[in-house]
Amino acid sequence: MSTNESTKPLSRRSFLGLAWAGSLSLIFAQAVIATLKFIKPISTGGFGGLVYAGKLATFSINSVNRILAGRFYISRTEEGVIALWQKCPHLGCAVPWNEQEGIFHCPCHGSTFDRVGELLGGPAPRAMSYFPVEVVDDEIWVDTGHPVDRSHHDPSHLTKI
Repeated sequence: MSTNESTKPLSRRSFLGLAWAGSLSLIFAQAVIATLKFIKPISTGGFGGLVYAGKLATFSINSVNRILAGRFYISRTEEGVIALWQKCPHLGCAVPWNEQEGIFHCPCHGSTFDRVGELLGGPAPRAMSYFPVEVVDDEIWVDTGHPVDRSHHDPSHLTKI
């Protein structure tokens, strides 16, 4: 083999082929990384996992408080505490608490629920779903990864304090 063959310059065709192969490799790598980030599970610190609602003392008896991080309401009664999912069981609208009326009133189709999520009227087929609540060291923790659907309210749905 002569020295002229070993130092042969790169042809235009070879250069363009390498440039295309490199570009396609980068695009493919970005697509794989984006897909992996998309399917990666959400962290357990927000909705879909364990959510800290607050100290028990901050929730007075017969109060209803919205917890934005978990998309639920903490309703405290004399019997205990329940975490109600803000999603209406009819069509999934966010149901706000109406303090003046003392009920949850769905703005979409008019379903109404009492402070423990029991259906009072409207087109909703059942009571509001709730999340399991755990009270640890006077702190309320709610597992938003496991909503519980129910046909009606039962006192066993409350977490006793």
